[in-house]
Amino acid sequence: MLSADAHSPLRHPDGRKVIFLGDLVDRGPRIPDVLRLAMSMVTAGTALCVPGNHDIKLLRKLRGRNVQITHGLAESLAQLEPEPPEFIQQVVTFLDGLISHYVLDDGKLVVAHAGMKAAWQGRASRQVRDFALFGETTGETDEFGLPVRYNWTNEYRGDAMLVYGHTPTPKPEWLNRTINVDTGCVFGGQLTALRYPERELVSLPAARTYYQPARPFPPPEQIAPVTVSPAGEELLAIEDVLGKRIIQTRLQRSITIREENAIAALEVMSRFAVNPRWLIYLPPTMSPTETTREPGLLEHPAEAFAYYRHQGVPRVVCEEKHMGSRAVVVLCQNEDVARQRFGVTGDGIGVVYTRTGRRFFEDRQLEAALLTRIKLAADAAGFWQAFSTDWLCLDCELMPWSVKAYQLLRHQYAAVGAAARTALAEAVPLLQQATQWNSEAAPLQERYQQRSALTSQYVDAYRRYCWSLNSLTDLKLAPFHLLATEGAVHTDRDHVWHMETLARLCQADTEGSSLPRTSLSMSPPRTAKTRASSGGNR
Repeated sequence: MLSADAHSPLRHPDGRKVIFLGDLVDRGPRIPDVLRLAMSMVTAGTALCVPGNHDIKLLRKLRGRNVQITHGLAESLAQLEPEPPEFIQQVVTFLDGLISHYVLDDGKLVVAHAGMKAAWQGRASRQVRDFALFGETTGETDEFGLPVRYNWTNEYRGDAMLVYGHTPTPKPEWLNRTINVDTGCVFGGQLTALRYPERELVSLPAARTYYQPARPFPPPEQIAPVTVSPAGEELLAIEDVLGKRIIQTRLQRSITIREENAIAALEVMSRFAVNPRWLIYLPPTMSPTETTREPGLLEHPAEAFAYYRHQGVPRVVCEEKHMGSRAVVVLCQNEDVARQRFGVTGDGIGVVYTRTGRRFFEDRQLEAALLTRIKLAADAAGFWQAFSTDWLCLDCELMPWSVKAYQLLRHQYAAVGAAARTALAEAVPLLQQATQWNSEAAPLQERYQQRSALTSQYVDAYRRYCWSLNSLTDLKLAPFHLLATEGAVHTDRDHVWHMETLARLCQADTEGSSLPRTSLSMSPPRTAKTRASSGGNR
């Protein structure tokens, strides 16, 4: 219930400050109460408010200007008519004192009713105020007689996060650090708020439809995807990646990208990478332990355990590594999600890419079949419901190793191994004969026999992970980390949780579970319970 007592402004229990994005009036059933609420909170310092175009139109009417009584203004005037003149004057003074937009948190956040171009943030002029109130239009009208909005957010490259409203949308969507939180409450949609700096969205469904819009507004269960213009879909600004860049993130406050590194990355990305909008994660190179002091060895587990112990890690998971290729899987429930969440069109329900951002499969049909198989497993495992998400990102090993390295293995490693085995097979009998004539050749014969055995083991070892790839059933996917779902990056979970969670996904792949090991039967390396006995965090 809204408070109508101007002397008792609402306060957030955690001390948060409310920011009203305008359009306090018109179409609602309790306009005077809304104005009292906003005015009392702003006066008390518990809220900020920017004006909306409906508020300014009401202000002009209350000042005696000639305006058209449309779009809900009649309802506002009818509800304000019984109010005393003192209250009307307070409303006029309040609305007249509102500034067009706010720049907050040292320039990290900008709020405006209809938006604000990056170049105009923090400025004051008639042009700036008009943009804050009305946004930008193409000059055309649609079939409902409403102005066609120009999608200026496609071109937004400001450093500040921009929060705005004005044009109702079924769901709030991020685009180029901007978000529209007007979800059409008055039209029967939702009332949405953004928590800053957490970037969390909170929405409540409207109690009813208060006003029938000229353009039909779909209910939440019938939300249609918000489309992006083809030009905006393909537009990537070169200035976003040139020069030295400092990026602020939620997980790490500041990341510096040097100019020379950006140039090298741009070369690779522009020539080889998948659509950059898919690249929400690139795996780091694993850091090896220091060179061991043990003679004849490069690394030794003792140093690794000592390092973890020194860093205060209480448990370590030891697992047999799948000798596959590193693969990142981004999967959406459908193509509409890919368009809404990632801004990608015409690229199916997801992508599988390498640790360097390249597409894993040249055969796009094979990639699509693999993604469909994973989606069916996610459907069966109830992943979408369990994580309240319509997309997910997995870190995986994909076998056979030959998917990306078959030619390397066949023509380099395998050739070396085969040649060595052949040479040793010929040398060992000769050395045996030499030993019969001269016992001093015995150590050399023994050494070559050991090398022959090791070479055979080496060839047998890589053959376990390399086989011909002819169809989907020749693939085996081993996910080991649930990187992200909507609104969550699961870094607060230990490795055992990830393996147990992904085990449910693998078990749901009923088609694969009945196929041989060289199929797509998804499986983590070993079971989580077995490895849990040897530790926790990896």
